[in-house]
Amino acid sequence: MESDILTDTVIPEEAAELKAHARSFAQEEMAPVAGDYFDSAEYPVDAVEAAHDADLVAQEIDAEYGGPGRSLAEIVATVEEFFRADAGLGLGIVSQSFGTEILQEFGSERQKEEYLRAVAEGEKRTGMAITEPDTGSDLAGMETSARLDGDEWVLNGEKYWIGNGVSGDYITVYARTEDTDDRHANHSLILVPTDAPGYEAEPIPEKMAYRASEQAHIVLDDCRVPRENLVGERGEGFRMVAEFFNSGRVRVAAHGIGLAAAAIEEAWEFVHGREEFGRHVSDFQSVQHDLAEMRMEFESARALLWQAVDRVMAGEDAERWAAMAKAKATEVAAECAETAMKLHGGRALLHDERVTRVYRDVRMPMTYEGVGAVQRDLIYRNF
Repeated sequence: MESDILTDTVIPEEAAELKAHARSFAQEEMAPVAGDYFDSAEYPVDAVEAAHDADLVAQEIDAEYGGPGRSLAEIVATVEEFFRADAGLGLGIVSQSFGTEILQEFGSERQKEEYLRAVAEGEKRTGMAITEPDTGSDLAGMETSARLDGDEWVLNGEKYWIGNGVSGDYITVYARTEDTDDRHANHSLILVPTDAPGYEAEPIPEKMAYRASEQAHIVLDDCRVPRENLVGERGEGFRMVAEFFNSGRVRVAAHGIGLAAAAIEEAWEFVHGREEFGRHVSDFQSVQHDLAEMRMEFESARALLWQAVDRVMAGEDAERWAAMAKAKATEVAAECAETAMKLHGGRALLHDERVTRVYRDVRMPMTYEGVGAVQRDLIYRNF
């Protein structure tokens, strides 16, 4: 496309240089290898290491603990570019530090020095374990338990769809530690090293999408960790995670925006390069209208995303704006991918086409950090 679909005009001026850096990185280090990693489903070690070298990993960790300490706006500006290049590689890069935002805000000084710094310096990889096999969006209904036995927490249960659950060095586990009538005061967060006794994990096999990123099934069988691995206050896990989801959902909206941009680019390039009935496919008015609709929906979703960034950073109605941005952007990504597939006709059935990879990938961000129905519940509750 001649025009830049991820224009800098809607982002803060202070994020423009970083966004340009992320774009160059994505074009040079991610896009050329995206198809290979999708086919192999291997962990993208080279891409992650390159991102570390480019100072594009663990961006939320403060300089005090070895990170760049970037704002939500700066992070979102880079995430758009990562997911435009490839969603699987993008998630592999941003998930290196998943959960560190909570640890940075609520963790002890010892925990920050031991765990945050190692992630920022690329020595450790982390993840966060919330979702369970039989409990997806019900944050207050998670059943994995943790009980104190002397100076140790003993954890039992299962977690599913956990990023870096196999290759990570530690996981922040959301577990039930209380049994009160207040469903929102029964859970806590506990740091669990993956080499702790009773921790077992296996990769989730043969995903249809995001194949370059790692998700795991974790089993905790009398898994023991020190008492001081509790993050923040006991029983405050729900509230900590709910607060974290406000910024998390905004970032997921950026996942959707990047994927929508990729779908639009693929559709534009294809219809302008193919001829049917003696003229370019792009000359047909119905095709032009499809592209116009994609662009309108994309720009609407992106404007909502950046308004949500401002609101979340300011702490103003953060839950509502994050939910609106997440739902709109991820659903627009799916719509754009569907239209792009239609415009590709039979070519859309070919495995090697980028558009087919985008079409698969758009399903994932619609699901994680709350499906569309959950986002609409949040929007209505905060109307």
